[in-house]
Amino acid sequence: MMPLKKTLDRTPWWLVTTLIIGLVLLWNMVANHSYQRIAGALSNGLLTTIGVTLVAFLLASAMGLIIALTGFSRWRILREFARFYVEIFRGIPVLVLLFYIAFVGAGEMVHLYNWLLQWPIEAGWIEMARTRDFNMLWRAILALSISYSAFIAEVFRAGIQEVSKGQIEAAQSLGLSSWLRFRLIILPQAMRKILPPLGNDFVAMIKDSALVSVLGVQDITQLAKVYSSSTFQFFETYNVVAFMYLTLTLSLSLLIRAFEAHLRRNDHH
Repeated sequence: MMPLKKTLDRTPWWLVTTLIIGLVLLWNMVANHSYQRIAGALSNGLLTTIGVTLVAFLLASAMGLIIALTGFSRWRILREFARFYVEIFRGIPVLVLLFYIAFVGAGEMVHLYNWLLQWPIEAGWIEMARTRDFNMLWRAILALSISYSAFIAEVFRAGIQEVSKGQIEAAQSLGLSSWLRFRLIILPQAMRKILPPLGNDFVAMIKDSALVSVLGVQDITQLAKVYSSSTFQFFETYNVVAFMYLTLTLSLSLLIRAFEAHLRRNDHH
């Protein structure tokens, strides 16, 4: 009885309940023709959602790492800029930033591009860019990247600060350059600390990617709005949408938990 009681106590009932709901929805999608049609109609949106999230997250990670390293610069003006960037973009809601980049920032970037290339444009080597040529998909990706880069910069900063100063000073005494110290000493140790929170940010970005539908990007949410408004199958359509997002986010969350457990086991050894 005791082993059974321990098993029941350790069972993640929230996960069991979620799996049961997911299996019921999956069965409906397999057995019900309406659900099959809806899933087929939204399948392209699923690929768009995954693509937007992957590209935006990679860009946000690169930008976040640069901002984090800028925050450790010896020059105060760069440190102040990094702090300014993080505080400003962490304080603006993602939806507001999406609208701002899409309808204000995109036009200003095109004007700046044309101004920088005035002479080649006048010479006829390059055509003048137009705001409408700036695809809404890339505007959405840029907005998500800027928004999340501020949060990811803080993750990198915290991970870098966790590295022992003694090890950095030892590397300095060995004559290693700043780049070698970062690549060989700081980054490998910081990554162990920052990978779990980075994974959480990736999960959060998958959910926030639904906001790009307000710009007309053909993701899961946008296709669901179009399909449900034309068929009036709101209940069935948004059941499929919820199932798709839950499948993505829960799968990633479980992978992150397993990775964290793996890191803890390695630390104990």
